[in-house]
Amino acid sequence: MSPSISFSMLLDSLHRQGATHVGLFCNQTAFVFEKRKYLLELLSESKALKTVFVPEHGLFSELQDQEPVEAVEAYRAMAEKVEFISLYGQSEESVRIPAQALTSLTDIVVDIQDVGCRYFTYTTSLAYLIATLSGIASPPRLWVVDRANPAGRQVEGTPLPAVFSSFIGHQGLAHRHGLSMGELAIWLTRFYKGTFELRLVSPTSEDFFFQIFPSPNFPSLQTAQLYSGQCLFEATNLSEGRGTTRPFEIIGAPFLGWEKLQRIKHDFELQTDAIPWLNYVLRPLQFIPTFHKYANQLCGGFQVHLAMGVVNHSLLNSLVLLQIMNDHVPNLWREGPYEKGNTRTALEILVGDKTLINFVNGKESLKVTIDYLKNQENEWIQLMEEVTKKRLFSVFSLPFLPPTTS
Repeated sequence: MSPSISFSMLLDSLHRQGATHVGLFCNQTAFVFEKRKYLLELLSESKALKTVFVPEHGLFSELQDQEPVEAVEAYRAMAEKVEFISLYGQSEESVRIPAQALTSLTDIVVDIQDVGCRYFTYTTSLAYLIATLSGIASPPRLWVVDRANPAGRQVEGTPLPAVFSSFIGHQGLAHRHGLSMGELAIWLTRFYKGTFELRLVSPTSEDFFFQIFPSPNFPSLQTAQLYSGQCLFEATNLSEGRGTTRPFEIIGAPFLGWEKLQRIKHDFELQTDAIPWLNYVLRPLQFIPTFHKYANQLCGGFQVHLAMGVVNHSLLNSLVLLQIMNDHVPNLWREGPYEKGNTRTALEILVGDKTLINFVNGKESLKVTIDYLKNQENEWIQLMEEVTKKRLFSVFSLPFLPPTTS
C-alpha cells in the first residue's frame, strides 16, 4: 500500500495518474465542506467521473432500512452523463458490484462514513467491492478516504464466524471493531488477498466530523456509543426506537406495562449494582413510534442513558438486558428469516456467536461470557495491530470476573 495523501491532493493525484474513468462509492457524508460541494460534484466537474455506486438508504440517506434503492435516476441532476448503480436493489445479487462495472474504470474512490460496527451495511458493501477487485486481472486503483470511527478505538465482541456471515455482518469482523475506514480497507484487502493498488486519503477537516448523519436512524455520536449493543434489539419483537428521535436509545412495545418495566429495571439494576461497569441507566417511559414496529401505537419501554465520562461496553450491557428481557417477555425473539436468501434468524445474524446466543437464552453464565469476550477482544486487538503495523487501540478492557461470580 502506498503512503496516504491529503484530501486536497486527491483530485490532482487522479489527474496526474491518468484517471480518466473514475468510479465513486459514497453517500451524502462525502460532502467537502471547504469546497461547499459534494465530492461527486467535484469529480464530475473534472470530467473523469463515470459511475457512482449508491449504498443502502440512498445517496442522501433518504430511505429506511431494507427499502430497495431504485430511483437512482433522480440523482442524475447532480452529474449528467454519469451512471448511478444501486448496491441495494430488489434482487439478492444487487448488493455485489459486478466485475464488468469495474473493469472499464481506472480508479475507484470510496468516501463514506462507517459507524464502527459490523452490522452497518456500508462496511459489507466495501468488503464486496474489495472482493470483486481482488478477482479482476487488471483492477483499477482504489482510493479510500480514511474517515475516523465515530465509536472510537474501543473494541467489543467477537469475530463473526463464516456460518453466521451475511450482508449484515462480514466474516471475521468483531461487533465493534475499532477501525477507521482506511484500516478497514487494509484489513479487507488482506482478507481477500487483493493485489490492486490501495491508497488512503486523509479527510479534509475534523471540524465537521459526523455533522452529516450516515443513515436515517443514526443521528448522533451517542448513537455510535450504543449501537454495538442496542442494534441487537432488532432481533426481538420490541421496537428498537426507529420512528422516534432517539433510535437505538429507546426500546419498548405496547405490551410492556409499568409494573413489568419496573420488574425488568429491578433485575437489571441487581446486575449493575453487583458489577459497576455494567453502567446503562434505564429510564422507564412511554413513546409512540411514527413508523416501523408499532407505528402510531403507545409503547412502554426504556430510554438507555450513559453517564458522562464513563466508558461503556455497550455490547455486554445490551446482552445482559436482553437476557433479562427474555425472562420477562414471552416469545421475545423475532421469528423467521431476517435477510433475503438467508434462512437464519435475526438473533443468529446479529449476535453471530453461539456463546453469546446461549447467554441471552439463559444457557451460559455471566462469568463465562465476560471471560470469553475479554479473550476474544484481546485476540482481535493483537491481530489488528499486526495487520496495520502500528498500535491502533485505546480500549476499555473488561476485567476477568472471580470464580464466585455467577
